[in-house]
Amino acid sequence: MSKTIPLSGTKKGLISITKIDEPYGKGSHSIASIGISLGGDAEEPDWKVHIPLENLEEVIEALREL
Repeated sequence: MSKTIPLSGTKKGLISITKIDEPYGKGSHSIASIGISLGGDAEEPDWKVHIPLENLEEVIEALREL
């Protein structure tokens, strides 16, 4: 599963969100990979963060509190 969202305040920027299974080798837990691309290349983001799916609800809650 993958989704891209236009990055507010930029002409071509994107936020890309992807689920990655076994990102660190066989048996590793799935993650949400969130990338920011200022130039619009979702495959090669300028910044990215990996969040274990087990932490996703807490992260979403913290973001909502902003």
